[in-house]
Amino acid sequence: MTRQHTYFIVDDDKDDQKFLMDALLENESNAQCFTATNGWEAINGLENGAIPLPDIIFLDINMPKLDGRQCLAELKRKPAFRQIPVIIYSTTDNQQEKKQLLQLGAYHFMVKKSDFKALREELSKVI
Repeated sequence: MTRQHTYFIVDDDKDDQKFLMDALLENESNAQCFTATNGWEAINGLENGAIPLPDIIFLDINMPKLDGRQCLAELKRKPAFRQIPVIIYSTTDNQQEKKQLLQLGAYHFMVKKSDFKALREELSKVI
């Protein structure tokens, strides 16, 4: 029996959340997906147990309240969350920003895709 994976999508755009969730579930139908719309909501949900510890966190960069950079730094500061791989999932393709986020502890950097098949293929390579 295959282990059920848990994914946590942190993105303020509900359409982007659904697109990524659909691609994850298409690749792995028994996965669990949870969402948050900003970094504070994500950190609070993890700390209070409302969100189970995920196998992977997908984190957008540009969000209100606590953006992706700040959220990534906070996640990597906390021992309970430090080992969870964080994949930055954003519209930006700025190489300097990508380098900085990887140095902060991001596991991988993905540019958001509008093609569902391309997204599924990239996810299957990364996960």
